[in-house]
Parts: sequence; C-alpha cells; structure tokens
Amino acid sequence: MLALSAATLVMIAACAPPEGAAPAPDSYAADRARIENLQARYLFAMDFRDAQSYAATFTEDGVLDYGAGQLKGRQAIHDMVAGFRERAATLQPGEGPPKGRHSITSMVIDVQGDRATSVAYWFLMGNDNPERKTQLESFGHYEDELVKIDGQWLFSLRKIYNEEVPAWSWTSDGNPAVAPGAGPGRSAPAPAQMERQL
Repeated sequence: MLALSAATLVMIAACAPPEGAAPAPDSYAADRARIENLQARYLFAMDFRDAQSYAATFTEDGVLDYGAGQLKGRQAIHDMVAGFRERAATLQPGEGPPKGRHSITSMVIDVQGDRATSVAYWFLMGNDNPERKTQLESFGHYEDELVKIDGQWLFSLRKIYNEEVPAWSWTSDGNPAVAPGAGPGRSAPAPAQMERQL
C-alpha cells in the first residue's frame, strides 16, 4: 500500500506544471486573467475620462446599458466619456471636478469558448462634497456579456446597476450571479450626476 501511494505521488508530481509556469494560453485561468484585466482597464479609463481607452473595451457594436438608456456602438460610448472630459474642462482653475475611483470585486466569471459572462460588485469612492473628504459615493453591480476576438476579450454588453439611483437599481428578488436581470431602469439623470454613477 505504501509503495502504491509513493508511486501515485511521483506520477502526480511528474504531471504538474513547473513552478512559476504560465497557464495554458486558452485555459480558464488565462481567460479569467484577461477578463479581469479588461475590467480594470475599463475602470481606469472611466475614472480618468479616457474616452478612447474606455470605448476600446467594447466590441465595435457593443452595448452599454445603464439608467439613462442604452448606448450602442463603440463611437456612441466614446462620445459619452468624451463629453465628461469636455465638461470638466469648462471648470475654473482650482474648481476642478471631484475625484472618484471605482473598485470591482466578487467577480463570477463563466467562460464558454470565445464567449463569457461576468457578474461583479462595483464601488465608487470619491470626494464629491464641500470638504473634499473621501467617502463611499455609490455602489452596485455589473452584468456583462463578453466575446473573445483575436485573443482579446471585449464587452459585447455591459449592464450597470447602481443601488444609489432608484431608476438604475436591481429590482429582482433573485441573485444576479444566478439569473441576470433585463437591464437597469430608463430614467435619465442630469449629465453631471450620470458621470458620478457609471
């Protein structure tokens, strides 16, 4: 029995990848890492109002579904974020816009070949108050459909739910990680509010 256990351990060790080896290029681990990287690039682009990088996280015909409605296509998505940057440029010196930084957590990612779905919580820390003190400003979750094109994961659909804005909030009794929703509400907030909610 001891000889059989030792032989099993030797066989398992021989099949294991070398320490520090990268995952196979088409493995779940590699796909998940690329999808998490996409999620992070999306957030940095939003927080720094980088319209080109933000739009580049979507497919050419990608859809952004949020409380103000749906934006369809990379150009429409680009133009929305470019508008945020243009509004910020109209402020007087020293009157700069409040800063916000998004964070994402608790990602549930299901990969099926060149398609994937993802559900994740997001939080927005910011200083949109007279004292410019950091506070939790908003939170919600994303529901995503993704597609891998030429080895790169992109959003084909991103639904943004925001629990601070009733029209954008999750209205189901169910668990979005099990049964995604139809999409957030359609009541449009003012443009300045909209930027703080994405």
